[in-house]
Amino acid sequence: MLRNLITDVPGVKIGHAEDLRLGSGTTAVIFDEPAIGSVDLRGGGPGTRETALLDPAQTVEGVDAIALSGGSAFGLDAASGVQAWLRENARGFAVGTARVPIVPAAILFDLLNGGDKSWKRFPPYRELGYAAAAAAGVDFALGTVGAGTGATTVNCKGGIGSASAQTPDGHIVGAIAAVNAAGSVVIGGGPWFWAAPFERDAEFGGLGLPAAFPAAALQPLTKGALRQSTTLVVVATDAVLTKAQAKRLAIMAQSGLSRAIYPVHTPLDGDVVFAASTARRPLADTLLGLTLLGAIAADVVARAVARGVFSASTLPFAGPPKSWKDQFG
Repeated sequence: MLRNLITDVPGVKIGHAEDLRLGSGTTAVIFDEPAIGSVDLRGGGPGTRETALLDPAQTVEGVDAIALSGGSAFGLDAASGVQAWLRENARGFAVGTARVPIVPAAILFDLLNGGDKSWKRFPPYRELGYAAAAAAGVDFALGTVGAGTGATTVNCKGGIGSASAQTPDGHIVGAIAAVNAAGSVVIGGGPWFWAAPFERDAEFGGLGLPAAFPAAALQPLTKGALRQSTTLVVVATDAVLTKAQAKRLAIMAQSGLSRAIYPVHTPLDGDVVFAASTARRPLADTLLGLTLLGAIAADVVARAVARGVFSASTLPFAGPPKSWKDQFG
């Protein structure tokens, strides 16, 4: 029985750490063993670490973890905290007698949400990264937690969402999303979700699509400020993939953001999708199997995005936007 979480993929664990006073946090995706990984980046204002090594042409094959964090560029420190925890647990790429944990990372902007960002010399994200890694397990919360703590969209509070599915061939694919989009996850003023056609088991309210689309539904709504957004996604599967195949999976999975957010991949966002394989089950057909896997991954990403907004709660000190549940119940 699937839990409808990315941790349905064997070998994947998730940990969160957040500070509600700060209004920010970090999420760690920990792999039991190094996972084959790649990345596809489409937003116009990204903030990343170690994504160059995920290119299929680069030498390192496996990643030990992926860090997602609030805090804008300060949040890139979270990867160092995750790396420290991995090193304590004897994880990492072996170079002679040394081990170097490989932790790609990406960040979203949440510095203007009303939280106390008055840290002095040392931003808190390294310690949040360590705490998130130490807390990693197969069960984890959704909504205003981890990297989604301070996240927003143009008209609803953002947050952490996750979803999973099984292909007809028996492979598991799951996604986790930290939703901080410049655009909207709901149609018009809501409450319907753009991702409604892909919903399963009323996982984000079961409202379906509106009987008649609001007149302004296709009028793009954005936060309207540069570099204050970004949706971060990790897609994982138990299918055996090469780095090049993982890259293709990440590219196909990006379509899920287009199904769930309007507009998306804007100059205001830093949208990024990581893809990782825990390599438990080979594909029966490397072309058709990957095609099916990527198509379902895109659906799973769309569902994860909607669940992130549906599950979020309003921060106590923040002004608009309020959470979907506070607006629509």
